[in-house]
Amino acid sequence: MELLGAHVSSAGGTHNAPVRAKEIGATALQLFTKMANRWAERACEDEECAAFRTAMADTQVRATVSHDSYLINLASPDATLRARSIESFVSELRRCEALGIDFLVSHPGNFMDERTAGVQRNADAISEALQQVPGRTVLCMESTAGSGTAIGANFEELAELISLVDAGLRDRMGICVDSCHAYSAGYDLVNDFDGVIEQFDRTIGLGRLKVLHLNDSKTPFASRRDRHELIGEGSLGEQPFRRFMTDPRLAGVVKIIETPKGDDATAMDTLMLGRLRAYAAGLPVVLPEKKPAVLPAAKAKASSKPVATKKPSEKKKPAGRKPVKKKPAKKSPSPKRSR
Repeated sequence: MELLGAHVSSAGGTHNAPVRAKEIGATALQLFTKMANRWAERACEDEECAAFRTAMADTQVRATVSHDSYLINLASPDATLRARSIESFVSELRRCEALGIDFLVSHPGNFMDERTAGVQRNADAISEALQQVPGRTVLCMESTAGSGTAIGANFEELAELISLVDAGLRDRMGICVDSCHAYSAGYDLVNDFDGVIEQFDRTIGLGRLKVLHLNDSKTPFASRRDRHELIGEGSLGEQPFRRFMTDPRLAGVVKIIETPKGDDATAMDTLMLGRLRAYAAGLPVVLPEKKPAVLPAAKAKASSKPVATKKPSEKKKPAGRKPVKKKPAKKSPSPKRSR
């Protein structure tokens, strides 16, 4: 069975995520186990875990993924932030174990000061957290777009990070490659798909590739920007996604979309998963007509607002002079007043 799904909302409780995954026909799901932009932590109590498992049993979902908080930075040189990040990361691992989540996707941190030291800090924090929370959840470090001081924009750095984790814990380490991030970081999935996959295999090993985030990109190749677009409608286009869905080397890898939701998340995710399944079957897909690109300097010309124009009879009034009022015309017998 293909393992294909989307990041679905867990609003109202984690037990709602499987329900939403079922609505879009998913066989895999990704969720947040807490609010991703807040430090507030929580534990998954027995009642919540039971409700989640009951909801899962009523779906075709066979692989589950959690994404940790965006606030966590295990590579930070700031002792206070790093300690808080480790605490949050440990809490996330505990929730994953309680819910029976298969994979935890985590962004490598931002080194802030010096790259080598940051990678080491990240690896040390991961070792500490995995030691505190033994279990089956596999930690997948996500490839990044390469902006700022973010770690993980190249395969060599991800391989180094894993190699620095305690040897006894490396069997719980995996990788999540995001197609948008990889393309933005300079991996040419459009013109050299096989070359990118082979480079990953040589550097890290395909056995470590556990999750794929399938996202198109709003920005050009090697932009180092993380801007997701609908499948086939961005700078990657259709072909790389046809390859992701048909390459036998990637058949067992969990595939998750994180594409824009629009006004109706269920309808849009269903459309995107249907598009990917069509690619898997080798079927043609009719895409919306692309809007012509607008250069920054041309934005004003392309504005949808009407341009104000003067009527032919309009005359420019002299600056600094008040208009002379005409004396009202004499009243006529007509009931109409002159204006």
